[in-house]
Amino acid sequence: MQRLLSIVIVGAGLIGLALLACNDTGTESGVTGDGGGTTPDAKSGSDAGGSDAATEDSSIDAATGDDVGSPDDAGTVADGSQDAETDTGADTGTTDDAAQDAGTDAGVDAGPSWWRPAAGTSWQIQLQGTLSTNVDVEVYDIDLFDTDQSVINKLKADGRKVICYFSAGSYEDWRPDKAKFQKSDYGKPLDNWPGEWWLDVRSQNVRIIMADRMDIAVQKKCDAVDPDNVDGYQNDTGFPLTAADQQDYLEFLADAAHARGLAVGLKNCLGLVTKVVSRFEFQVNEECLAYNECRDLKPFINADKPVFHIEYVNQTSEGPARKAEVCGDPTIAGFSTLIKTWDLDAWRLTCD
Repeated sequence: MQRLLSIVIVGAGLIGLALLACNDTGTESGVTGDGGGTTPDAKSGSDAGGSDAATEDSSIDAATGDDVGSPDDAGTVADGSQDAETDTGADTGTTDDAAQDAGTDAGVDAGPSWWRPAAGTSWQIQLQGTLSTNVDVEVYDIDLFDTDQSVINKLKADGRKVICYFSAGSYEDWRPDKAKFQKSDYGKPLDNWPGEWWLDVRSQNVRIIMADRMDIAVQKKCDAVDPDNVDGYQNDTGFPLTAADQQDYLEFLADAAHARGLAVGLKNCLGLVTKVVSRFEFQVNEECLAYNECRDLKPFINADKPVFHIEYVNQTSEGPARKAEVCGDPTIAGFSTLIKTWDLDAWRLTCD
């Protein structure tokens, strides 16, 4: 009998301990509600009021690292402020956490950065003749190969941004890297441009050459590149190029430039503007007024990106009359417009 009584007493003690353990577990789950589950915090957001539960919640977050930024914490300023001091960057729902995340991630996620000019930026383009460096503009567009490094250094020392021009869509038989092209890379000649043939922009070899040219742009300290003749799909190139082929090539050029910390401009190619405007920092356009196409370039202006716009004259004496026709046309509002000769030498008129 005595032995049986002992067994009963021991059993009762074990049951009591079990009940005590269950009671502790239920209380603790209300404190660590950030870790998930349907807790009192999660249902009512009561930790926003600065209660002991809220303070304890933050302390446990700091100690355990279990806070994963539940919607309830994201919606409260108090909990967010505490999380900003204690979390490891998991929360994204509060301003403080977002700022901390930005600081924590800096140097980890940050890739190359590049110049992003605004609409209305002033510019000069000169691809022929001795470069005049004293034009009062923010940006110069110059030839990648023909411009001496000392000239680029001078422009940059004067606070100018430098865009380096090269043809990305034609083979030119005078360029120093012409031997890199294979005969299969180029097709029919460009009309009225002796020594140039259209390129097959699907060619991997062509893309390697263009990437090499961008490496030169980096070496010469260019801020951006101006790849020309990128509308081959709209011309008789000798290749069955489609709009999809051309868009793929444009995206390759943009990605290759950005990977090197270079801004990049879309040259003409108005038919693909809406598809690629987000990938390019500016547009370099020739003669949109002459072809009644300027409205197609508004996506750049709407995105606060420059349209570096040229209307041509055959000789400088025609400039003032052409300027009177061009400047003030509402379809070029916001453009950075120049009147130039086809030689693209130093001479220029502006709408300013």
